[in-house]
Amino acid sequence: MSRLRHMPPRRRSYDQYCSAARALDVVGDRWTLLIVRELLAGPRRYTDLHADLPGVSTDVLASRLKDMERDGLATRRRLPPPGAASVYELTGRGRELLPVLQALGRWGEGALGECRPTDAVRAHWFALPLLRGLEEVGDGGPALSGLVEVRLPEGTFHVWAGEAEGPVYGDGPAPRTPDARLSFEDAAVSAAVRRGETSVVDVVRAGRVVVEGDGALAKELRELRTA
Repeated sequence: MSRLRHMPPRRRSYDQYCSAARALDVVGDRWTLLIVRELLAGPRRYTDLHADLPGVSTDVLASRLKDMERDGLATRRRLPPPGAASVYELTGRGRELLPVLQALGRWGEGALGECRPTDAVRAHWFALPLLRGLEEVGDGGPALSGLVEVRLPEGTFHVWAGEAEGPVYGDGPAPRTPDARLSFEDAAVSAAVRRGETSVVDVVRAGRVVVEGDGALAKELRELRTA
């Protein structure tokens, strides 16, 4: 009996010979894809993940992280002193879920609606829709690349546009002088972009976003207003 008690639980599966079903075997549990969203910012401590996933219990978060390690989506490592803390980070396979989250976010725009009083909000949750919008700036040409600092009424974050490796975004100000700085001074503008009612290109072109910086990316964004 004691041996059975210590056996790991059987992995749940749809038991269907279908790639979509196999994918959902791995990422279909509640919270898994949102943990991926947070880890796209780079290595995160457990406490940081818990703080930016309001509503998840400590037991569920720990369980999902173990599952993600088992399935090769994330790894855990110990930071050297003086950090001396364990962090979780995505593997290459985990990072491949970025376009999945992008597509899912675009599909969900129509269901977003107005922000409810009970909705949690984090500035960096705007990172993925913003990156989608920056991909449209080139108008079919080479995608814009560079470090972009984004200021919203609810906080500041930064994104690495066009980067193939490394973190996709980060919370707080850019770690160095950004190639462009975007200030969404009106919360309604960023909310409209989140809901898919307008695009980054359109709000920059209309002057509803303040663009600063001396980098090529900032210059290209400012050129939208004269196009």
